[in-house]
Amino acid sequence: MSALRAVLAGRPLVALTGAGLSTDSGIPDYRGPGSPPATPMTFAEFRSGEAARRRYWARSHVGWARMGAAAPNAGHRALVSLERAGVLRGLITQNVDGLHRAAGHRSVIDLHGRLAGVVCLDCRRRSPRSGLQRRLAELNPGFAESTGADVASAPDGDAVLSTVAGFRVAPCAVCGGVLKPDVVFFGEHVPPERVALAYALVESLVPESGPVGALLVAGSSLTVQSGLRFVRRAHQRDIPVVIVNRGPTRGDPLATIKVDAGCSETLTQLATTLIQ
Repeated sequence: MSALRAVLAGRPLVALTGAGLSTDSGIPDYRGPGSPPATPMTFAEFRSGEAARRRYWARSHVGWARMGAAAPNAGHRALVSLERAGVLRGLITQNVDGLHRAAGHRSVIDLHGRLAGVVCLDCRRRSPRSGLQRRLAELNPGFAESTGADVASAPDGDAVLSTVAGFRVAPCAVCGGVLKPDVVFFGEHVPPERVALAYALVESLVPESGPVGALLVAGSSLTVQSGLRFVRRAHQRDIPVVIVNRGPTRGDPLATIKVDAGCSETLTQLATTLIQ
């Protein structure tokens, strides 16, 4: 902690967060130590036909109840306290669970979107997930209850189901088109305007006057380019990079300091240390 303070004290911060931050809220991640193998559905597979969408929405319908009930943990709250103290000027998250906003964050870039929204791939209308959840329950009475309470949760709000036979998928209520969660699937590109906003936030850490800021990475293995690119940009601009994550990350060679520990306890201590 003294080493972290030496690097971060007096600097404005931008945070980049990943799934490891939400594991203490009961949401599993893809790549953390001990995580079981998980193969996410790709965008191409989702678009391939009714069978794939039935599998996705059946699993998501059951899993959403758990995801929707998840609460922010100590790591989320620590970042909020840093924001309220004026230390953290912005946050980029790869998570789709919405827990940063639930914790009270004001400045959040949801890089991959949020599961709380739904978009029609045909007419592009966006709507709340809560409405779709009610429609799915009406179309499939008793389905969620029939899966049992011991069904395992999967990352991104899914539930591990042995069968989805008979599950009925709801079409868009406006045009009858294909509904998709308003998140970036594997195989999709992050909307360029979000990427530009995130790059600008990182660039803001190099002011015309005053101390250079630092990039704080929390709970991300940085395996995918969507998050790693911001670490690379920070490194190119001589912005200190601090990584807090259990296990190795692709950004470790670029880090000023790497802390191999849990996010909740480390961020809580860090917030206490930096807020005077």
